[in-house]
Amino acid sequence: MRGKTYDEIQVGDKAGFSKTVTESDIHSFSAMTADFNPIHVDEVYAATSSLGKKTGGRIAQGMLSASLFSTLVGMYIPGKGALYVSQSCNFRRPVKIGDTLRAECEVMEKMEKSRIRMFTRCINQRGEIVVEGEAVAIAAKYVEDTV
Repeated sequence: MRGKTYDEIQVGDKAGFSKTVTESDIHSFSAMTADFNPIHVDEVYAATSSLGKKTGGRIAQGMLSASLFSTLVGMYIPGKGALYVSQSCNFRRPVKIGDTLRAECEVMEKMEKSRIRMFTRCINQRGEIVVEGEAVAIAAKYVEDTV
């Protein structure tokens, strides 16, 4: 992945990738963030909770889904050398183990100081938006080619 410099990025540029959420992802995210809410890690609790009854059991952490936006910024647009400035998130639907998410971004604006504003969203395999928002990132002024 080479990345794009600020000058190479255009309004309307898009990127995306897919990821299937696994039980291991949920446990790893819990370990990394210390978010051991039983709705994420305890099937018995989740099956009997009011939310779990609606969703059919455990759900992934909302921020696990939103963390895919970091991959878009760091690996796609702008990519190598980018710095994240901000991210808003509106969580729309729960994510279950086995759901395949498509993380997408689209450049909405080129701002001053090499900053770009992007629309971001994750869509599940049923075409439902699970999280969406806006990101601001600083694009590199120069990106070295990857060997």
